[in-house]
Amino acid sequence: MISENRTPRARLTQVTDFGFIHLSAGDLLRAHMKSGSPEGNMVAELIAQGQIVPSRVTVSLLLAAMAASGSRKFLIDGFPRNAENRDAWETVAGFDCAAVLFFDVPQDVMTQRLLGRNQGRTDDNLATTQKRFAVFEKDTRGVLDHYQAKGKLITVDGSRDVDLVYADTSAAFQRFK
Repeated sequence: MISENRTPRARLTQVTDFGFIHLSAGDLLRAHMKSGSPEGNMVAELIAQGQIVPSRVTVSLLLAAMAASGSRKFLIDGFPRNAENRDAWETVAGFDCAAVLFFDVPQDVMTQRLLGRNQGRTDDNLATTQKRFAVFEKDTRGVLDHYQAKGKLITVDGSRDVDLVYADTSAAFQRFK
């Protein structure tokens, strides 16, 4: 459920080769921000500050997208980000994930990638990126440790060439075919 990789080729591994529906928590939240609703505006403010959106909002958006897809296999990108997200997911959805995919990339490489992707996102600036790294270490690292202890964490070195990342990701997903 966790993916920090934004390379289209790596995403295609799970989606095209293995029949997963890709759901990006961030994309769903950004679409919600555009709604102009009070909740959408709150989400916009939190994202601009590099903070985590309340679990109830993200879980609700993910479950609605899952139901609308008609599928049973999902790659959820960018969720859960903290223990509260994880617990809310398990409580509301009523099940846990089969595995967590983590693309491990050093902060300097991630900073370069985030600042260079030129997507016009409000959170793609150095100050917000540094806040996001701090939030990751404070909140998300524990989620990875939790899934590692359960034997559900798949770690791929995402700092390498995209073809090597693709090969390792594809190999890890063979069990889901």
